[in-house]
Amino acid sequence: MASNGEPQQDCLFCKIVAGEVPATLVRETETTVAFRDINPQAPTHVLVIPKAHYPDAASLAAAAPQLMADVVREAGEVAALEKITPAEGGGPHTGYRVVFNTGSGAGQTVFHTHAHVLGGRGLEWPPG
Repeated sequence: MASNGEPQQDCLFCKIVAGEVPATLVRETETTVAFRDINPQAPTHVLVIPKAHYPDAASLAAAAPQLMADVVREAGEVAALEKITPAEGGGPHTGYRVVFNTGSGAGQTVFHTHAHVLGGRGLEWPPG
């Protein structure tokens, strides 16, 4: 798997970044795209991806730490936009979880770094 930031022809998320595959966009910045998950696991389930291709969170953080920071910052911006931050009322369904699955054994199905922003319901611990 390439991890040099270059688009990959067989990557679904690279195709979303390129506008070749439709997605329900929530936010877009110079370096990231956020869109709704097609199989939501919570009332709010948005994916935040870097526009550059890296297969997982660890490879992104090692190669481009500022880009990883952009992804995490955008996760917070998505939570605020979706009104699920603790500051948005403090009710039982405020607060959110940011998840990076790494590897197929952890549930990663698209090998392009992506943060899941989940919220809008109680999120139990441990997950799964």
